Amino acid sequence: MLLALAVVAWLVTGQRMAGMDGGPGTDLGTLGFYVSAWVLMMAAMMFPSIAPMVLTYRRIRLRGTALRGRVDRGATCLFVVGYLVAWTTYGVAAYGLFSAVQSLSIDVLSWERGGRFLAAGVILAAAAYQLTPAKDACLRRCRAPLAFLSEEWRSGRRGALVMGMLHGAWCVGCCWALMAALFALGVMSVGWMIFVAALIAIEKLLPWKVIANRGVAVLLVALALAVALVPGDVPGLTVPSSEPSGMRMDG
Repeated sequence: MLLALAVVAWLVTGQRMAGMDGGPGTDLGTLGFYVSAWVLMMAAMMFPSIAPMVLTYRRIRLRGTALRGRVDRGATCLFVVGYLVAWTTYGVAAYGLFSAVQSLSIDVLSWERGGRFLAAGVILAAAAYQLTPAKDACLRRCRAPLAFLSEEWRSGRRGALVMGMLHGAWCVGCCWALMAALFALGVMSVGWMIFVAALIAIEKLLPWKVIANRGVAVLLVALALAVALVPGDVPGLTVPSSEPSGMRMDG
């Protein structure tokens, strides 16, 4: 069901965001539109990588149900809802920060001047975060469903919602910098969404945690340098004020 919902979310996201990619600094639209688009994005990008956690939670809950004889219907769904609540909170905060900076109309941050270096700096910061103890601690929680559930277990539907929010908070701690890199590359670009989702899945699901983590960091460093030095040669990057960017925004 998670994978099916992810596929549907990708399809709907692709339709809603067609022609909206203006590259770094793309206008986010109204808050209502953005929140609905963000929730769809999180479902598309994150549901495949959280499947092990959700399935482990469901198995443990069903065993407990068999022992107690009490059924908490909808608990697994509420766990997923709680997860989305955590990521939506992050998304709204990012919207507020992005809109605040954009409203200042700082000329030095225009793409022709310092904009590409700002975008590259955000991506480089995401690479640096990959190597921090905070990233490692959050990633370990995301990669170890049994450890997380044994420490944070709560019974009932309310407990499922709270646990989903807690897991979502750890996931935000793990991936917030990668999402910031998505904003730097073009948050309305389905192509860059797929790229970031793939990075998240690699470091959460592959058995070689250290190799995956360091590999993502190296890839981000290379991408940051390319955005700063040769943005026009970065595959899939819409350069603001370019002819393709103008055509997409007009569309």
